[in-house]
Amino acid sequence: MASATGWGIKRVINAIIKSAALKLTLYYLATIMGLSLGFSVFLYHVSSGELDRGLRRPGFVISNGVSSASISGSDFEQFRQDRLEEARDNLIFNLMVFNLFILLAGGLISYALAQKTLRPIEEAMESQSRFTADASHELRTPLTAMQTEIEVALRKRNLTTAQAKAQLESNLEEVIKLRGLSEGLLKLANGGEQALNKEVISLEDVSIDAMTNLVKAAQAKQISIENNVKPAQVFGDKVALTEALSVLIDNAIKYSPTGSQVTLAGGEVDGNARLSVTDQGQGISKKDLPHIFDRFYRSDQSRNKDKTEGYGLGLSIAQRIIRLHDGTITADSKTGKGSVFTITLPVSEQK
Repeated sequence: MASATGWGIKRVINAIIKSAALKLTLYYLATIMGLSLGFSVFLYHVSSGELDRGLRRPGFVISNGVSSASISGSDFEQFRQDRLEEARDNLIFNLMVFNLFILLAGGLISYALAQKTLRPIEEAMESQSRFTADASHELRTPLTAMQTEIEVALRKRNLTTAQAKAQLESNLEEVIKLRGLSEGLLKLANGGEQALNKEVISLEDVSIDAMTNLVKAAQAKQISIENNVKPAQVFGDKVALTEALSVLIDNAIKYSPTGSQVTLAGGEVDGNARLSVTDQGQGISKKDLPHIFDRFYRSDQSRNKDKTEGYGLGLSIAQRIIRLHDGTITADSKTGKGSVFTITLPVSEQK
């Protein structure tokens, strides 16, 4: 159902883009032809005037050394008119050929320009439609689970207190999932406008705060976190950067085997502040690596045999936060050899 809906939305988007491209092509072509025809009319009038003045000039050479001075009276006037009409006809023909060429070439160029102009809009619309479809699908899953469990519970005539409590606990888990999903969606939707409280901060402090947030998760899988981050000053929002780094550490813990190690490293390198998170997990396949920052994208099978919790929004949120700090976040991974996520930020000029 979701794929069918997505296909239907894509067809609608394609139809809208094609219609817009046609209209924009016609607009561009009309502009080009308007300029071409205007130039042709101007050129025709200027050239006609020059031809008329040239034919009126005394002593101009007609052909084979015969001068206009040798012809007089009505014969010369008729000759002049014939030559003028012939020259004007040739000029009109040449201008028509020129405008026909402009029409054909302009049509192709206009269509190419229209496609190029609309491509970012098309990509934005497709991205928005995928986001809507994926969000609807993710919201539907816990809601369907809750509805099914509640309907089953209501059909039980002798529902005990223990069963009712278990049902409420199960529903609470789904509500918590929905809350996490809605918060993630809000961060992605409003990420570009969120207010950042930027100040000069140390990446070392950010790494310590992020580690503190995930100590229990690491202990639960007996994973050790080694912090080798050296002091480096950046201008940013400490809470937001801590959240971005926490996403990377959380993913490293989720996709690493029990008893392994996650390593944080960083400092000032080549005029930039860098912060990396390295795990010893199963890594990410080449096929999945270009898409890991896409919203709702998950590649559990390539990184871990066990199912992991989450909606595939964490890396998208982390990327948004880093971009708001004029930085970049990249991933380097090989299947079976773990992954390295690297954050690069401008070093603060303030001290």
